[in-house]
Amino acid sequence: MKFFKRTQRGFTLIETAIVLFIISLLMLLILPNLNTQRKKAVTTHATAMVSTIQTQVDLYINDHPDTNPVTYTDLVNSGYLSNRQVQKAKELNITISNNEAHQ
Repeated sequence: MKFFKRTQRGFTLIETAIVLFIISLLMLLILPNLNTQRKKAVTTHATAMVSTIQTQVDLYINDHPDTNPVTYTDLVNSGYLSNRQVQKAKELNITISNNEAHQ
């Protein structure tokens, strides 16, 4: 009866180094793109928040034409904005002046 010795061959050092090089190259290409996309998402979110706040200010003015100027407190107390929305708007430096939302 013959016994065969199986030799398992692993990766060589060169093969491992090439794989690591390719992975690091891909990371160098992908990471800057992710940061750009993140910045674009933040900008889009800020624009959407300004639009939302302006819409709520307009709705508040339609319902309360005698109120001038409109503040975040007025919008929260009347249920047009939540406290969380106001907090996020303040983090994004969105202000209301002359009944218009600005960043």
